[in-house]
Amino acid sequence: MSNPYLCPNCKTNRSRFNLIQQVATPVKMDAKNGAIIEQYEENNAGPLHMTYRGPELRVQCATCGLIEEERMFIKRAQQQ
Repeated sequence: MSNPYLCPNCKTNRSRFNLIQQVATPVKMDAKNGAIIEQYEENNAGPLHMTYRGPELRVQCATCGLIEEERMFIKRAQQQ
């Protein structure tokens, strides 16, 4: 379902946005040099590795540059 957006910062932009897809890649890194030692499958990272729980989509206002979760832009549009 589509929802209208309104930027909560500049409060004028209703039509120009950048949609940012967030894709988490679980990895194990070398603590000394930062090299990736191991790249895990999404459901097989092990008991000491918390899975990513953030939003899959973020929105950037193409007028003022604000980047927030999609729900912030939707809620602002609903208030108007």
